[in-house]
Amino acid sequence: MQIPPTQGTTLRLRLDRVASSTRNASLKPEVIVGSEIVAAEGYVLAVRVLNDKSNYNSLEDLSGRMIPLRSGDLVAGTLGSRRALRGYAGEVPERIAVGDTIDILNLGGIIGRCTSVNPELGPPLQAEVLGAVLSFPEIGDRVGTPAHIRTGAVPPADSIKDRLPVVYIAGTCMEAGKTVAATELVRGLARAGHRVAAAKLTGVALMRDCLSMMDAGAVTALTFNDAGLPSTKAGATVAIAKGLFNRLAQAKPDLIVAELGDGILGEYGVQDILADPELQLVRAACVLAAPDPVACWGARQILQGEYGIAITAITGPATDNEIGRRYVRTALGLPAHNARRDAAGLLGVVTAALSQWTGR
Repeated sequence: MQIPPTQGTTLRLRLDRVASSTRNASLKPEVIVGSEIVAAEGYVLAVRVLNDKSNYNSLEDLSGRMIPLRSGDLVAGTLGSRRALRGYAGEVPERIAVGDTIDILNLGGIIGRCTSVNPELGPPLQAEVLGAVLSFPEIGDRVGTPAHIRTGAVPPADSIKDRLPVVYIAGTCMEAGKTVAATELVRGLARAGHRVAAAKLTGVALMRDCLSMMDAGAVTALTFNDAGLPSTKAGATVAIAKGLFNRLAQAKPDLIVAELGDGILGEYGVQDILADPELQLVRAACVLAAPDPVACWGARQILQGEYGIAITAITGPATDNEIGRRYVRTALGLPAHNARRDAAGLLGVVTAALSQWTGR
């Protein structure tokens, strides 16, 4: 059994799991950890899982696989916050020391102090802090520095260099069908002969959504985590989005499908993207995912009334049956296409919007 380091010491560990959120740090299973811990977002810690849990007990590793965590597993995770309506909420503690207990806040391995529990998920997995994972970027460096996910990160940008058309996928909340819509649009556009790039601009670190779009035919995909953020918040998303678009443009795509994680009224900085003139100048289409008619009505009021954004089509559970689709079409005057059952219809509306944008 490994013994946690004491103040001013280091220890070599072999990790059982390396969370996907740490990927910029390029960790190997064998790491050296130190007892000097920086309590700030983006730093990578080694922790030992303290308990077993029957649900929400998996970790996405560097390959994108979901692996169940068990008590005793040694894990590398990333300090960060989470502000999920239907998941855990949490933050980085002001101070962290070896031996402290910390919570695993999401499947991507974001760790912090849980401040609010979703009753459907129960308490989060807890872990013992073993130390800060150290990075040795310089040859011959024997001291090391605390590893951070900004290493090699996609840089933020003040402006967009190549104005490619962007299809934004926004939602009214978590689990509204955004990723399903984004994936089906990538699939349809790729099969139609387009080179499609994909992005996840807001949310909390997880590779799963972009991997789904890659599986559907995207030639490249990036998330805010690639830009060095464990999660997004107001004030940070605009420059990150522009930086991601600039990096994606290097793959010479015809267009970008960009998912806005969480909801348009959440706390992940979606509103900043909606309000930025340059990010909206490249908007060729805006697909809204919503769970019910009230959400559809409210989202249209917000997007059109506050941001001047016309909704291209509505998808999600609100369009699961004809009752919801008829409301969207007749009461709101908008196209309604369920991404699971009518991907072709959704693709047709978006394709027409892309043609109109490129023909301007």
